[in-house]
Amino acid sequence: MVTDLSRVTVLAGGFGGARMAQGFALLGDAVELTVIVNTGDDLELHGLSISPDLDTVMYTLAGLANDETGWGVRDETWSAAGQLERYGEPTWFRLGDRDLATHVARTARLRSGESLTQVTRGLASALGIAASLLPMSDDRIRTKLQTQDGWLDFQDYFVRRGHRDEVSDIRYDGIHSATPTAGVLHAIQAADLVVIAPSNPYLSVAPILSVPGILESLNAAKARTVAVSPIVGREAVRGPAAQLMRSLGAEASAAGIARHYSKTWPGLIDTLVIDASDGEEAAAISAEGLGVCVTQTLMTGQTERRRLAQEILELAGAH
Repeated sequence: MVTDLSRVTVLAGGFGGARMAQGFALLGDAVELTVIVNTGDDLELHGLSISPDLDTVMYTLAGLANDETGWGVRDETWSAAGQLERYGEPTWFRLGDRDLATHVARTARLRSGESLTQVTRGLASALGIAASLLPMSDDRIRTKLQTQDGWLDFQDYFVRRGHRDEVSDIRYDGIHSATPTAGVLHAIQAADLVVIAPSNPYLSVAPILSVPGILESLNAAKARTVAVSPIVGREAVRGPAAQLMRSLGAEASAAGIARHYSKTWPGLIDTLVIDASDGEEAAAISAEGLGVCVTQTLMTGQTERRRLAQEILELAGAH
């Protein structure tokens, strides 16, 4: 079924966000797609500016992503990483050779005076991506997590320490002075449908919504907002979302996701999409004042990603 919800804006982190964005991209000309991506995971390493979530979404939309790892480029080579290791440089955050080229190009363009938005547009265009790919802000924002060993940079927590630490608090350094770009605000205001991808609500979605002006713009927008739960069968599809929810005193379940969204950002979400395996939680989600859609949400391949995107379009178009 074709709907008239042609302008879709997706809020995305890395793995789940990339797959959800690709689902809408696979609908072709039926959708004018914009993806607003978390940059709280960004870091500087080896003198390079690295944007992991932006790159995961970009590689996925370009058909280059390594689906097995959920990050990086498929069929990658590692000559540069091996040489860096010989030089005694840190290699806990591994950069493949083709991935390294992305960071070299990004860093050079940022140093020449381009904004992160401009750089991202240029890289995406070179890879043949039709969708508009936008960082949530051009300003520097860094996610930090409080653990038993103090505050950790996001990538220290997530990659170097394998997200094993119990987390007692999260902050987003630089968030209060950051601003969304005009492109981000326009993508929200012009959208027929806003989709919050099945990304980590604390580490991927919250940084985006915490940029001053974005939540206000979403609340004022005419579009319906549909979120997809990143929790299936009381576990995260990938990453530390379930563990993090439990660390912070929340219930790791689809209903727990509904409670988190409804209490943290009241009125933001119209409908939560949950996996069929969590269908018994539909009543609890409805009790939070949200609509609920029960379907198959695991996006293992392009067929599943496209189907879920089409179902979300039809769901939103029916209201």
